[in-house]
Amino acid sequence: MASTLLVLDVGNTNVVLGIYQDDKLVSSWRLATARDRTADEYGILARQLLNGVILGPLDGAIIGSVVPPLNGPMAQMVRQYFGVEPVFVEPGIKTGIAIHVDNPQEVGADRIINCVAAFDEFGGPTIIVDFGTATTFDVVTANGEYVGGVIAPGLTISSEALFARAARLPRVDIRRPPTVIGTNTVVNMQSGIFFGYLSLVDGLLTRMKREIGDVKRVIATGGLAVLFKDDSEHIDLVDPELTLKGLKIIHDRNLSPRRGKK
Repeated sequence: MASTLLVLDVGNTNVVLGIYQDDKLVSSWRLATARDRTADEYGILARQLLNGVILGPLDGAIIGSVVPPLNGPMAQMVRQYFGVEPVFVEPGIKTGIAIHVDNPQEVGADRIINCVAAFDEFGGPTIIVDFGTATTFDVVTANGEYVGGVIAPGLTISSEALFARAARLPRVDIRRPPTVIGTNTVVNMQSGIFFGYLSLVDGLLTRMKREIGDVKRVIATGGLAVLFKDDSEHIDLVDPELTLKGLKIIHDRNLSPRRGKK
């Protein structure tokens, strides 16, 4: 019988749930992060999503979180609604990645999880770009060492700042316009948002490659990564499931399946 694992990526903007059966990710879902949502509310949502996807009890669960106020509700939700004790990606857990930065405890769990998945598949040196609330750039070396990265304001919050602070500018969809030079206000703004952010991403990647040398892959993930995959000069591939893959790998490196109590 297949082993069933629940993986949870708790971010500032979205909570992503995935279900693995053995080594296959069979389904995943993206929910809006709500810090005031209770364990019961998350549990009801999760049970509805998983209904019909999993036929029996879970064999395990792992959580990667960058939202500490939700750690308690998420753990309670997994215990109460799925009957297993969740494992958190936190200091002391085996990842297979050596963290070589000034203060390892400052590094977000999601960044290490992404490095685990990228290094497992491609080796290094590899750069991972995660388009989330903030856009992070992370470097894992050929020896499996996390050596640091970059944090930039995310595309969405950058755009929101423009809409909020410029009274006469309308709110526009974030999309690639057909030309850089726009002939109306909407296209002007879309061009500045899209091509301006693309230049930020490619500019940082150019400088990072100069410092690292011999980069094997640049992998993009996160909800907005697909916007830039065809225009970036440096992004080699987009993997929306990179973080979920990393959670599965870390779980397998630490635990054999075990059940909790309902």
